[in-house]
Amino acid sequence: METQKFSYDNSIVRAFLYATIVFGLIGFTFGLTAALMLFYPELPEFLFGTDDTTIKSLASGNIQGLINTHGAFGFGRIRMLHTNTVIFAFVCNIVYTGIYYSLQRLLKTRMYSDTLSWLHFWTWQFMIVATFVTFFMGINTSKEYAEHEWPIDILIAFSWIIFGANMFLTIAKRRVRHLYVAIWFYIGTWIAVAMLHIFNNLEVPLSFTGWKSYSAYAGVKDAIVQWWYGHNAVAFVLTTPVLGLMYYFLPKAADRPVFSYKLSIIHFWSLIFVYIWAGPHHLQYTALPAWAQAVGTGFSIMLIAPSWGGMLNGLLTLRGAWDKVRENPILKFFVVAVTCYGMATFEGPLLATKNINKIGHFTDWVIGHVHLGALGWNGFMAFGVIYYLVPIMWRTKIWSVKLANWHFWLGTLGIIFYAVPMYISGFTQGLMWKQFNPDGTLLWKNWLDTVTAIIPYFKMRFLGGAFYISGAILMIINVVATVRKGSFQKEVPAEAPALANISKNRKEGEGTHLWLERTPVLLGILSFITISIGSSVEIIPTLSLKKSVPTISAVKPYSPLELEGRDIYIREGCNACHSQMVRPFRDEIVRFNGKNGQYSKAGEFVYDRPFLWGSKRTGPDLHREGGKNPSSWHYKHMYNPRSTSAGSIMPRYPWLIATDLDRSKMVAKMQLMKGTFDVPYTKAEIDSANSWADNQAKKIVKDIFSEANDLKQEYAKRPDVKLEKKEVVALISYLQRLGTDIKTTEIKTASNN
Repeated sequence: METQKFSYDNSIVRAFLYATIVFGLIGFTFGLTAALMLFYPELPEFLFGTDDTTIKSLASGNIQGLINTHGAFGFGRIRMLHTNTVIFAFVCNIVYTGIYYSLQRLLKTRMYSDTLSWLHFWTWQFMIVATFVTFFMGINTSKEYAEHEWPIDILIAFSWIIFGANMFLTIAKRRVRHLYVAIWFYIGTWIAVAMLHIFNNLEVPLSFTGWKSYSAYAGVKDAIVQWWYGHNAVAFVLTTPVLGLMYYFLPKAADRPVFSYKLSIIHFWSLIFVYIWAGPHHLQYTALPAWAQAVGTGFSIMLIAPSWGGMLNGLLTLRGAWDKVRENPILKFFVVAVTCYGMATFEGPLLATKNINKIGHFTDWVIGHVHLGALGWNGFMAFGVIYYLVPIMWRTKIWSVKLANWHFWLGTLGIIFYAVPMYISGFTQGLMWKQFNPDGTLLWKNWLDTVTAIIPYFKMRFLGGAFYISGAILMIINVVATVRKGSFQKEVPAEAPALANISKNRKEGEGTHLWLERTPVLLGILSFITISIGSSVEIIPTLSLKKSVPTISAVKPYSPLELEGRDIYIREGCNACHSQMVRPFRDEIVRFNGKNGQYSKAGEFVYDRPFLWGSKRTGPDLHREGGKNPSSWHYKHMYNPRSTSAGSIMPRYPWLIATDLDRSKMVAKMQLMKGTFDVPYTKAEIDSANSWADNQAKKIVKDIFSEANDLKQEYAKRPDVKLEKKEVVALISYLQRLGTDIKTTEIKTASNN
């Protein structure tokens, strides 16, 4: 058979590799900044100015500089920037780096289209930059790992489709008959992410000329769709494609074949089938239907088997090559990465069980768990791939093996100093929240006592992050020096015989999976079906059965001012620190009950688009916040949390007090809620929205002035400043509304009125 000559495209691999390194450093910096703000909330004041004489500042001695930032550097926005940069910019870019490199060599062909490759690259990087701009501006949806607003969601989908088309067309013109295991994971990843992204991000724009949108789902339905997406973003963005990289790069670096072909088959199919079911374990003891919680727990526990099958397949590939691990920093990174993968995928199912979940959920334990995977599994796999590719692509040896080893040990130390303090912090939080005195009162009634107890662990976590980013900086130095020393090979000449045309039917004696590996269309269809089964069983009943979310007659839609306040709450990323879900535990009902004594019911969230149950409690739960504190307390708390709550680690929000509320879209929001989502606003209510908002704002300001004479006198000195028009009043209206619809122990629903 005639041998065909062709070349591999290294330029696209180089582009994604550079993007990985640059955005990785940015993502780590955002993370370190967020970690610092958890024990030094005055950081924005230090940078931009403050009126607090006890705090040193780089700016002049007033708070106007901080006000002028309009919250761009608030903790909620920095946290969003950190998580999205690490996921979409660091991990996704290293995945693309590895796929564009390995796919060409595994299929013995160049990528189908250089144009599509570069279109994919630039659309993805533009998306990342657009995310930075919008998140800094407070333009977000608040849905975890899916905070992008609708135009960016469309751009992500477009770029993903371009990537998929290029990948599948490259597979179609391959010169190797059977698809290697890494490619199975690439295919499964593409199918799952396309499904997850599209269905979770169904939203209705307020207008096609603006950025604001509202989720197509509300309350409980939004929660289950979001965590079906959120958990499986971890599964199919942070896990399956990285496993594909493991199956290619680890054997290459060790110069050993994969330990077990059969185990690879079991690993792939069982993982993509089981993983998709596990999302509801993020919603244990919430208002989610009990059957969905049980399904999430069951499949999470089952997930241990395929996950550990993959871990063992990776580690056992090194049989007979452990002597190389001592000498080769690339293998060191891979070994620790795969080990962290095994640890995280054992811990995740444990956290999904109800007995452990009721202690660990909403605590720093979950943060430690997530970062064991992010820093250890994703980060170390990325570093190993980078160290493997740079010398090969620049045709030289790594500039300094010693520096790479230093990076490894700093990174490992960083993981330990990050994860272990978070575990201790999480255990401390979970246990302190639940402790009672003999007389039945909470031992730690003041929430701040449970916060100040864990601040030392926040400082240790920051130290761990500093170690980790220091190692990454050493890697950048090493890569730059290696690149300067070497000579980049843009086109890599190769040759291989053309693939002969043979029947797609299964041959006699041919194994079923061996046949599947040479029929990529059927492999893709079966992957889609496997992934879709769990998704359909969980999502369709929840969305289609109205009985799963009974209506509570006392629960009414938000007023126009409350709707605006809720959007401000989302803009500032308040749900990063505050949950809105009182679980049916004695300690939570006692601690968060306000005047009502009720845990959270599914019917209370029917007008919440998006849901705001949160996943972490740095501050207390807010679902029963309404009426708990006077409006003047909220005003002062927003201006300076430490004036109302000594020792608080909440940042200041003075721009809410200085900025007039933009009401230009308020009526349009109500019209959208009524017309699209059937929220029961009357025509009269919509027509009188502005006067309704005026009256509510005046009532709140009247309360503030009657409660706080100092504020009354302050505004009397500035008659031109109308507090009624400020954003803080809208936010207060929303906070004072939370949980006030249920006022008695009897809850009337539509079915028993």
